[in-house]
Amino acid sequence: MTFLVVMDPIGLAPVFLGLAAGRPPREQVEIARRAVLIAALLLVLFALFGEPLLRYLGIRLEAFRIAGGLLLLKIAVDMVFAHRERETPEEEAEARLRGDISVFPLAIPLLVGPGAMASVLVLTGEARPLPLGAWIVIGAGLLVLFIAYLALVLSRWIARALGRTGVNVITRVLGILLAALAVEFMVDGLLGVLRA
Repeated sequence: MTFLVVMDPIGLAPVFLGLAAGRPPREQVEIARRAVLIAALLLVLFALFGEPLLRYLGIRLEAFRIAGGLLLLKIAVDMVFAHRERETPEEEAEARLRGDISVFPLAIPLLVGPGAMASVLVLTGEARPLPLGAWIVIGAGLLVLFIAYLALVLSRWIARALGRTGVNVITRVLGILLAALAVEFMVDGLLGVLRA
């Protein structure tokens, strides 16, 4: 659920439509495929090697939980109040002119941005005591990326079926759920700091 809310595949569909407008449908499918594969690679690498990287940098997992919660809260507020500022206007204009938009802005930061990276790191850390816990988290992330791929490929039909209002309603509801998850991340981080 965390990945579904953070990546927001339904809310991403109209953004993708705007970025890939004017491209043939076959090229749009190829862009979506490449973006999701790159995002999946980043998600898996961060799940497997994010915690050792934090240890190397001297950052405790509790601090990352708090920071991740703050980032998720910012994304949630943007979702609820319809501020879709995942990239600057200059970056969006550059993406429209550039031939390949699969790496930027689709894979990073739209699919796997700070919120997804923080989520995978925190959830993987919490799941490590369970047998195959980290792989279950990775599997959940990959499942949501597959849903995102379907949403990107079907973005024309999703936007037409839901309409602008439907997409806005779904995005705002997911934003409220994400805000609650963000607060939970911060509370867990603060409790971990207090225990230490």
